[in-house]
Amino acid sequence: MAPQRWRRGSRSRAPSEFSARRNACESSWLSHRRTRGPIVGDGLTIEQLARYTGEPEERLRDWRSRGIIGDDARDDLSLDDVERVRLVQLFLRRGINLEAIVETMRSNSFDWFYNFPWRAPEGQIYSLEEAAELTGVKVEVMQRFREVMGSLGPDDFVGEEELALMHGWTLAANFGIPDEAQFEMIRVYADNLDRVGEAEQRLFRFYVQQRLNAEDLPPQELLARSQAAADQLNPLVEPIILYFHRRGLQRAIREDMVMTLAEQQGLVKRAATPADLLMAVVFIDLSSFTPLAEAMGDVAAAGVLERFSQIVRISVGAWSGRIVKQIGDAFMLVFPDAQSAVACALEIEARAAKEPQFPAVRAGIHYGTVLYREGDYVGSNVNVASRITNEASRHQILVTAEVRKEARDLQEIEFIRLGKRQLKGISGKLDLFVVRSRLAPAAEKAVDPVCGMELGPEELTARLSLEGVERAFCSEACLRKFVASPEAYGG
Repeated sequence: MAPQRWRRGSRSRAPSEFSARRNACESSWLSHRRTRGPIVGDGLTIEQLARYTGEPEERLRDWRSRGIIGDDARDDLSLDDVERVRLVQLFLRRGINLEAIVETMRSNSFDWFYNFPWRAPEGQIYSLEEAAELTGVKVEVMQRFREVMGSLGPDDFVGEEELALMHGWTLAANFGIPDEAQFEMIRVYADNLDRVGEAEQRLFRFYVQQRLNAEDLPPQELLARSQAAADQLNPLVEPIILYFHRRGLQRAIREDMVMTLAEQQGLVKRAATPADLLMAVVFIDLSSFTPLAEAMGDVAAAGVLERFSQIVRISVGAWSGRIVKQIGDAFMLVFPDAQSAVACALEIEARAAKEPQFPAVRAGIHYGTVLYREGDYVGSNVNVASRITNEASRHQILVTAEVRKEARDLQEIEFIRLGKRQLKGISGKLDLFVVRSRLAPAAEKAVDPVCGMELGPEELTARLSLEGVERAFCSEACLRKFVASPEAYGG
């Protein structure tokens, strides 16, 4: 039986979906082709495909005979074959042998892959020099733009979509936005939308494809049902992205209006340099997340982390803050003022303390000038907030003197001076304070010595008295771990 050829599908898709990846795939195959005037992609020879992909011609001929590349409907090769070769190269690097690739291809299991517009966009393609002449953007800037985007290879040509981006670059420059600032924005887009794309595909795999795989469907039915699900879900992507972008932009504009008015009224000093902002920085995490994950396993720990994430997001939204980043159980938050930062940290602590079988929270807060870069905040004052968090114990929210000064008028809270502390990597000693609510404190809870989980009276699974000290456990598993090695858990 003749091998089944991989063909590009004809399903319609949102016009700009996956365009960045498509541009990257399109660009490198043309990297050595030098002609004048706009170029329209045409057929490729084996020799050209070998040059663009780095594969020997003889190997490509073998792959064509196996039906991996090429199309029965045409004698030459096409732009699609560049991506097919790249996909096979990836499979081989990951340890998948060629016979398995051919067999999978025969079953049409990857037909869905070629329903995406991986090849070059329709229309004209320009050399970098021509694009520079048309847009006024220097060739060096375009090359660096490609690096920021993470192109797949050295690119000497651009398509019409990228040409439109370069026109936008020129327009922004005319408004006084320097190249470095534009590169900063491009990096924010590239990094964050890459995460969006990864999340979309991972969730589709985990909750659609794997569920269908479990039904033991025939290959063609499996493909058809996966395709049907993707066709219904994919049109939702761009409206969702636009919705959240609009929300984020509205919020940022409101904050900018506040900053502008505060400067005009003399409430804050105008920044000496661009991108300097006066912010309260909070680092907050779970005080015993590492032992919890070790004792309970990754899945259970992920469930705890999901609960903590929900608490943080609700509280941050209530106090006009922003989540800058999350790494494991640690969150970096920023607020326009110290009062909001303190109030939010106290709310997170209070909410977490009410959660059943939940670890304790700790936090560090500092207030000062930070440098805004690529959607993040950097500088010595950020480092101070991070180091303070490492000094905090269970249920402690540590703040600096700057925070205490700005937030001292908050109602129903108190600052307890700890004295001066030398923090790792910070020159000079800092005066630190514990901030806490004057309202009735949460009831004392027992702490599981193995996983660090805090337990109310009704949440105890087991107790153990050892050398006159009673210990409580969230599960029989934690009890067994403790009995097997009490010295490892302070027994």
